[in-house]
Amino acid sequence: MKNQSILVADKDTAFLRDIACCLTGAGYDVETTSSTVHVISNILKKKTPVVLLGSDFDNKIDLVDLVRLLKKCNQHLAVILVSDEASLPIVQKIRKEGIFYYALRPVGTEDRDEIKQAAICALKAVERDLQQKRPTDRDEDVHNLPEGVQPC
Repeated sequence: MKNQSILVADKDTAFLRDIACCLTGAGYDVETTSSTVHVISNILKKKTPVVLLGSDFDNKIDLVDLVRLLKKCNQHLAVILVSDEASLPIVQKIRKEGIFYYALRPVGTEDRDEIKQAAICALKAVERDLQQKRPTDRDEDVHNLPEGVQPC
């Protein structure tokens, strides 16, 4: 696997530290942030194939809009949403945007293991997706960019 990096975005520093420790211990490069700008910049540069996103990490942008924007920046991006609540309407909306996995915020070791397994599966899925991508898909990606956005 070429890119085994994972970006973890949340406002809870304890969560960032715990998940980063768990994933780093499993051999992955982990970057943490509490900045939406940093997340978008990272995804535009296609530096990270997987993002663990806290559901309330930025109250300035709607979560559904953020996921939609991230997926437009990189259609192969795997988004794992970590939330404090299991609101069915929000889960349904966010799943329509193409998140890879939805998990409740971990409270114990077993919960962190669930997120670690989801991240591992997401990395494998992205790699598989990129291997199956036809050479002409890149051309289609460029033509499907929103008006005024330049390809990376």
